[in-house]
Amino acid sequence: MKFKTETSAGGIVFKEVKSQKSKVKSYFWLITQHSKHKGWGFPKGLIGDKESTESMEQAAIREVEEEGGVKAKIISKKPFGVKYKYRFGEYLVDKTVYYFLMEYISGDPKDHDWEMMDAKFVSEDEAKKTLTFKSDQEAFEKALKLLEEK
Repeated sequence: MKFKTETSAGGIVFKEVKSQKSKVKSYFWLITQHSKHKGWGFPKGLIGDKESTESMEQAAIREVEEEGGVKAKIISKKPFGVKYKYRFGEYLVDKTVYYFLMEYISGDPKDHDWEMMDAKFVSEDEAKKTLTFKSDQEAFEKALKLLEEK
């Protein structure tokens, strides 16, 4: 078996939802469903796969737009990482993903690219129930803590 490492960047995007009844802030979260493995997670992708000089931040913003169909801004400059391994053909891939907490600006998740079969905003509870992989669940917990601190 061959081994390789990959580094990706992505965004965990929230959209504030204003309730008419209560003054309590609530948020919806962008999740994406992959076309191949059908798992639900967050938009992410390889840093520099289109532009070799691309920064981690640029890759995260680009991937959110491509895979999530929306424009978002980074609201916390310090990314948080998750690590996992997966098989791809004859390779065992050791992957690190750096996520940024991001706030929705504009766009429609239905405008996602071919890599995703679906993208949508969901409540915190629905996101927790829907996320397929442990690494995404861990990343979401980190994002929730970070938003709470803001």
